[in-house]
Amino acid sequence: MKQGQFSSEDMEPPPSPRERCQVTQQETFSRIRTCVVHDNARKKPSPLRIVSHSKRLRSSPRTVAFRKQYFPDSNTTWDDWHWQLQHRIKDVHALRRILTLSDEEREAFTGNLKQQAPLAITPYYASLLASDPLRRTVVPTKAEQTVSSGESADPLGEECDSPVPGLLVHRYPDRVLFLVTNFCSTFCRYCTRSRILTHTTRCLFTKERWEKAIAYIEATPTVRDVLLSGGDPLTLPDEQLDWLLQRLRQIPHVEILRIGTKAPVVLPHRITTNLTRVLKRYHPLWLSIHFTHPDELTLEVFQACERLADAGIPLGSQTVLLAGINDDVETMTKLFHGLLKMRVRPYYLYQCDPISGSAHFRTPVKKGLEIMQGLRGHTSGYAVPTFVIDAPGGGGKIPLLPEYVQGRNGHNLLLKNYEGKSFTYPDLV
Repeated sequence: MKQGQFSSEDMEPPPSPRERCQVTQQETFSRIRTCVVHDNARKKPSPLRIVSHSKRLRSSPRTVAFRKQYFPDSNTTWDDWHWQLQHRIKDVHALRRILTLSDEEREAFTGNLKQQAPLAITPYYASLLASDPLRRTVVPTKAEQTVSSGESADPLGEECDSPVPGLLVHRYPDRVLFLVTNFCSTFCRYCTRSRILTHTTRCLFTKERWEKAIAYIEATPTVRDVLLSGGDPLTLPDEQLDWLLQRLRQIPHVEILRIGTKAPVVLPHRITTNLTRVLKRYHPLWLSIHFTHPDELTLEVFQACERLADAGIPLGSQTVLLAGINDDVETMTKLFHGLLKMRVRPYYLYQCDPISGSAHFRTPVKKGLEIMQGLRGHTSGYAVPTFVIDAPGGGGKIPLLPEYVQGRNGHNLLLKNYEGKSFTYPDLV
């Protein structure tokens, strides 16, 4: 495509909810026809949205150097997200080709490997592993084989709140978690759902299985919010994702669709113009992206988030607090400031879940409270997420705050601000 020209998908206006087509259950994944219902009563047609980006992402110099050294034949295929999935690093031999392993890392590949989450790293994300913090999040170590007290494979008790086993978690009254796949392009070593992850297939969950979960949602009118997760929903082909979103949009009481993903971070090439064209049909649709460290905020990731934001999709970040990786105010501030520049709103800061073999990742809760105190008042409110513990056993997310409320003096509420100064507020009792 010549500079200054745009494809038809770049110029397509985002349809309103009234323009979304209805599809029948007999339509297949591979042939989904989208119809547009014209509303003659409209005062004005929607203006054309022209998104000025090419189909290929620009690569940073670091990525180019890494590609030339370790994947010299990928000049024309590196930007293809399918190629990235096919060439993931999945065993110790491939890992040794790009990294000199430490003793702790080498020992991770001895012993009972069945108890560990699989190894999987996209070539793109592997190009960032000169950063020690990022390396520790995806490269196994011997410490994973030590199970500490209170740890379990399903610490949040998701399987106990699953009306459709393996597919749905219905914990809160008005929303459900829909596990649409058990596949991720890159496996985080501290993943809450490592028990279900596999790299043998990208589509364990078929249309027929999805229909069981959809039937439950249809029969439960209190559900107004559906969060698609897994695995990573954005590893699904566009056609399957389109079918699924359309099917959920047919349910009258479903108001909001959300997608939880790390694809823009570990597989930014997945955020194609065609994918954004699919997603923007289903507003209100929100994206929660898993960011860990400021070293992830690369040129490629910036472009991926730009495409999503330009499609009108609100972006939020979810970050897990990890010992020795991001557990200080300076690192978190740099991450959250960088995210705001990418139009990503810091949403949740999670205390690391006690999955089996996670003790080396987990920090004391007071560390998270110290970080929150170092953010609140010292930077813009948009850069301050909510610090939460997802309560073990299925208790849900519990927000944690430093002690700003100091007590009462008669009708006055005693408060402490970010500087530690005391104030009173005339409260109504």
